[in-house]
Amino acid sequence: MLGFILLLLAIWLVLSILGLVIEGLFWLFVIGAVLFLATAAWGWVKRNTGAGTNPGPH
Repeated sequence: MLGFILLLLAIWLVLSILGLVIEGLFWLFVIGAVLFLATAAWGWVKRNTGAGTNPGPH
């Protein structure tokens, strides 16, 4: 799962950089930045909640 999250982060980072470099594609930077932040937050929450483990009923 961590590998998948890192892959998504790399893709969003590349899209963001392309959006800044290529004139007229600022929208691509905005989308890439939003997706990067959302993926990073999702991965951080999954890591801190111990997703994938079965803690049993509370």
